[in-house]
Amino acid sequence: MLFAPKEKGQGLVEYALILVLVAIVVIAVLMLLGPIIGNVFSTINTSLSSFS
Repeated sequence: MLFAPKEKGQGLVEYALILVLVAIVVIAVLMLLGPIIGNVFSTINTSLSSFS
């Protein structure tokens, strides 16, 4: 009974670490692919502007 709160806290820490790891991976992917995605949207915007 005395160790139950410690295990709950440990589980929360593990979930927090996983969440931080996922956030770091998402930020890294966005930094790498951000300019490429921006160029795609710029090309689409230019193409749509030429139809008007």
